[in-house]
Amino acid sequence: MADAPDRGRDRAPGAKPHGRSVAQPGAGAGRDAPAGVLHPVVGRAPAEQVRLDTSFVEARLRAPFFTARQRVDAVRLLYVRVVDAAGRAGHGEAVALDVELHVLRDALEACRPVLAESDGTDREQLIGACAQAGPHPAAASAIDMALWDLAGRRAGEPVWRLLGAADAPVVEVNATIAAADPGRASSEAAAARETGFRCVKVKVGLPGDADRVAAVRAAAGPEMAIRLDANGAWSVGEAVSTLHSLEPLGVELCEEPTSGSDGIARVSAGTSIPVALDESASEPGVVDRRVCDAVCLKIARWGGISALVEAASRARAAGYRLYLASMLDGPLGIAAALHAATAARPDLPCGLATLSLFTGRPEVLPARQGRIRVPDGPGLGLGLSDWYE
Repeated sequence: MADAPDRGRDRAPGAKPHGRSVAQPGAGAGRDAPAGVLHPVVGRAPAEQVRLDTSFVEARLRAPFFTARQRVDAVRLLYVRVVDAAGRAGHGEAVALDVELHVLRDALEACRPVLAESDGTDREQLIGACAQAGPHPAAASAIDMALWDLAGRRAGEPVWRLLGAADAPVVEVNATIAAADPGRASSEAAAARETGFRCVKVKVGLPGDADRVAAVRAAAGPEMAIRLDANGAWSVGEAVSTLHSLEPLGVELCEEPTSGSDGIARVSAGTSIPVALDESASEPGVVDRRVCDAVCLKIARWGGISALVEAASRARAAGYRLYLASMLDGPLGIAAALHAATAARPDLPCGLATLSLFTGRPEVLPARQGRIRVPDGPGLGLGLSDWYE
């Protein structure tokens, strides 16, 4: 049965402690579309209007999250709804982790007139037109996931079924060690082992990497896969030297050991530890030519479900192993990635068990024994928007 008009369920945040309305700046000037996007159909009959609503949310973390690039204490998001003429709403989010909030606001605002001329069914055309009007992948991702959510609610089907999957599988996920201190990292690794995770990710490129990774190995036990993430912090020489010193600890792979695909290719050739692209995967053409063992794909970085699934297909054809991960997304971003995983078919545990890092939020999409079940309600899933209030 198709979804009923939106009357409060999965509603946009009102005057809540965590959410407030976003001011509506003027639309940004039109800019060139990225190569490969679809352009809007011109000369068609007027469609029913789709309204765009946005709200600002700040979600605090339980403890500081340390990476080689920054310390994160809270995540800023723009919660997005696209509402059709019948009152049905699709939901999305844009995470402002590595971009200024006003950039996302402007990019989303540029999509408003595009959506207003559509009934929301021409998703690919709309995303192409939005990319042309306000080209930022996190903003495009928010619109894309909201349109997928709307399509699922209209059809009364989960997004994974619209993507062609036969059933709602579970997705294997890794735990993320957020602590820089070896003692706290050890405690987090022990907790991950006790709750059934088979893989943990450890941030490196920080002082005391060797002690932290050793503490994690001691607490997690010999069977746990340990994934490193340097966020591009090292030079090629530093990466090769450091990874060589960490080899005895048993490392599954190292994500983004240095910045840039050329450097990553050199690191990959110089170490026995498998190497994965993350930030550098968005360089033009890199997913089409294999420079290392694996590639990490993120909904917010690639511009949504549609673009990620397409990138996964290209990367697999090039010979990469695949996995998906979060940019400290909220539950809509995590749900979007879980649905996308049914089409992308990741080879390795995915970094999507990050909602537990937040405090003061409802528990949604929990990991059980190192796995998260893909939501089977209409669209991205029901009850996710309460998290943003």
